[in-house]
Amino acid sequence: MSRFQCRSAAGLAAAAGLALGLIGSITPMDSVWAQPAPVIGQGPGFHDPRSPFKPLQEKEGVLTWALLSSVTTKPDKTRLIPIFPSAVQALDKKTVKVQGFMMPLEPGDKQKHFLLSSVPTSCSFCVPAGAEGLIEVRTKEPVRYSLEPVTVQGVLAVLNDDPYGLFYRVNEGQAVVSKP
Repeated sequence: MSRFQCRSAAGLAAAAGLALGLIGSITPMDSVWAQPAPVIGQGPGFHDPRSPFKPLQEKEGVLTWALLSSVTTKPDKTRLIPIFPSAVQALDKKTVKVQGFMMPLEPGDKQKHFLLSSVPTSCSFCVPAGAEGLIEVRTKEPVRYSLEPVTVQGVLAVLNDDPYGLFYRVNEGQAVVSKP
């Protein structure tokens, strides 16, 4: 073993010993991994204050994320079962308007199948909200992708047993052009 390898091995062993000694002195609440996990079904997502995009403003005639995120869940053997309040269940199969930030599911600048999120994405690989903060949208005509919020009108489906874990879907959607 060369002198460099010996020093590296000794340094690694010292670092490992130090780390193991420190781990024993860390309480579970000090550990990053021991932080309580967010509770699914308890809010529409977190809008990062550093985001260049303003949070959504409630609009008259547009379904609010506060109502959609009022769903709770109960654990089943292998999944979480959504429990929708009666006000949300009453919206099933009704034509509604929803607004949110687009998350494309297909390539291209025009989208017919995408997710609407209650908060803008801050990472290309992260979902910005839980199932209560997302709506799957399928439109009749393609909608131009935008970083700004979009409003879509269509038939809302309240999903009790979606294989992807989604709670909401808008079918037969179309973009609503906002008036200046």
